[in-house]
Amino acid sequence: MHPGTLDTADRPLVLIWELTQACGLACDHCRADAQLDRHPDELSTTDGKRLLEDAAAFGEGQLVVLSGGDPLVRDDVEELIAYGDELGLRMTITPSGTQSLTADRIRGLADAGLKRMAVSLDGASPETHDAFRGEDGSFAETIRAVEDAKAAGLPVQVNTTVCRQTVGELPDIRSLLREIGAVMWSVFFLVPVGRGAILEPIDPDEADAVMAWLDEVSDEEPFGLKTTEAPQYRRVSMQRQRRERDRQRDGDDSRPNDGVRRRTGIIAGDGFAFVSHTGEVFPSGFLPKSAGNVLETPVTEIYRESSLFESLRDRDQLTGKCGACQYRTVCGGSRSRAFAHAGDPRASDPLCPFVPDGYDGPLPWNTSETVSTGD
Repeated sequence: MHPGTLDTADRPLVLIWELTQACGLACDHCRADAQLDRHPDELSTTDGKRLLEDAAAFGEGQLVVLSGGDPLVRDDVEELIAYGDELGLRMTITPSGTQSLTADRIRGLADAGLKRMAVSLDGASPETHDAFRGEDGSFAETIRAVEDAKAAGLPVQVNTTVCRQTVGELPDIRSLLREIGAVMWSVFFLVPVGRGAILEPIDPDEADAVMAWLDEVSDEEPFGLKTTEAPQYRRVSMQRQRRERDRQRDGDDSRPNDGVRRRTGIIAGDGFAFVSHTGEVFPSGFLPKSAGNVLETPVTEIYRESSLFESLRDRDQLTGKCGACQYRTVCGGSRSRAFAHAGDPRASDPLCPFVPDGYDGPLPWNTSETVSTGD
């Protein structure tokens, strides 16, 4: 572990609580396969407050993301945010870009103690974004919500899904983020679960190229950048930095920069945990394998002591080329994508084209494709 970094065996960098699967949108990529109606077994307000109390035991400033579905379908969101804030949690939210996200509701969230709001932009225009989201007017509602959040003093993060349908939009989305004053761009590389299973992912070599471009963006833009379900971004960044230093003949190439280390090194179960709307604890929302339920066991105990989470934090248990990779301790591959592809969260990530030196085992993609080898 690098000095000053979070001990991910003790606490997650990100704890997501899926308040509900209910949502008025029908987005193509939806992990939750969201429904119009709320589930009768959702965690109650009382259950949720107990969960937040348990989450506070991870330590001061624990980040909690309230997600969905559309979390604003519930009428206790402000109460839960205020309670979490009183406990010392860093409360954030990812609402859907619908008419439920009014200026008054946003001000209420801010007044309750919300620290950041994340919205999704999967296209840089109404035509492309609305087509992906399955709802006319979603782009306009999202941009309006960004302006309302800024007026309420709330920093805004933008989440973008990378797949075949959206990858060409990335440069224009980048420009839009600069224009609207976003503080963070979270770029999610598709995992084929839920409705996302019908989408076409980009190929591994293209994924590496997109990540190299994102690394350049992170150097050039005022907003921060992180990737989700793409820990190989760390490898790509390290390789890019090494090439730059080789050209300059200057510097130590042993470690990535702090921003890359903190924001992209977490993987499912190792720095990340997800609590479903019914209380099941998954390593990630994209790895729907339960390690327990918060109604029976504190989330701290599940995260720290369950065999599933412990195995995901042990990079020596990885198999295939991920297990043989010299970058496994700083990358580890997407365990969610491995699970979706092979049914085994320890298997190789099929989106990564890197082949470790000397590795001659099976590859999780069409072996006729060009692959990246060596450093």
